[in-house]
Formats: sequence, structure tokens, C-alpha cells
Amino acid sequence: MHEHEKRVLEGLLFLSGDEGLSIEQLNGCVEELDKKEIEVVLDELMQDYLADVHGIELVRFGGIYKFVSKEAIHPYAQKLFSSTKVATLSNAALETLAIIAYKQPITRAEIEEIRGVSCDMMVRKLLARNLIKECGRSDAPGRPFLYEVTEEFMDTFKLVSLKELPELPDFKDTMEEELFEE
Repeated sequence: MHEHEKRVLEGLLFLSGDEGLSIEQLNGCVEELDKKEIEVVLDELMQDYLADVHGIELVRFGGIYKFVSKEAIHPYAQKLFSSTKVATLSNAALETLAIIAYKQPITRAEIEEIRGVSCDMMVRKLLARNLIKECGRSDAPGRPFLYEVTEEFMDTFKLVSLKELPELPDFKDTMEEELFEE
């Protein structure tokens, strides 16, 4: 009945990735449907994805709709991410790992502030590879998870202690000197 609308909403939700979208956000993009109609189409889409022919499903958490892999996929995802050698980690993964190692415990938002880009998927991959772990929650609004490196990280990088990590240069002093040089 709503095949065109389903395709449009499905595509928008796919593009939004892990962040997902609210009905209000979808309504801002699909003006030909009101909020109630969008909710009806999303409910139909959720039902479509409950069929066993799909490896993903559409969920709603706190008013946000997003696609997630079904529980049956998780053991395979773990194998996918754990079988890949650390040597094949991307620069983005290594940057994220370094930030966590130096600044732990740290929230995803703090990592993103340092890197300047979204890192939700990267954090998930590092969690799946058991290189980082959740170590509690911050007192910040929303109580986001805190992350730290794991023993597997230490083994992989042959570290006995994080004190073995190289000292970070003090860019603050260097930048101030450069700013005031004539």
C-alpha cells in the first residue's frame, strides 16, 4: 500500500546509520506525509523486517528509528571483526585506539571532539575486536558509556603498561610560541 513511501523512509534510515532518525526528522524530509502517516509506514516497515529472510531489523528506541543486525547475526559479526588482524586496522581505527589509550576512560563524544569526526562505527568495531571495552558511565548528561583499552589491546601491542606509550608532544606551548613569533 505504501511501497514508495517505504522505500523512501528505508533509504533515509539506511543513510542515517547508527544515529537513526526521529519521526520529526523524517517529516522534515518527506513533507508529503504527516507524522501519523510516517508512523504507520514505519510500523509496516518494521513488520516487513521481522521476516526471517532479513539479517537486519528496524527498531525504535526512545523515539529514534534505526536499522540493527538481528541477534542471530552477532556470532558471525564477532568472527568477522575478531578474525581481522590488527595489522589491517585502518588509520581511523588506530587514531581512535590511541585517543582511548591516552585519555581513558573517555566517552564517544570526547573521542569525536578530538578526532573531529563521528566514530560510532569505529567504536563498535573496536569493541567487537575486543581492543576496547565499556568501563562504566560518565556523569555527563545522558550518562554516556566510558571506554578503555583491554588486555587484548595490551597483548596485541606488546605493552606491559600504558606508561610504555610514547610521551605526547606539548603542542600548546609550541602553538603559543608560533602565534607570538614575529
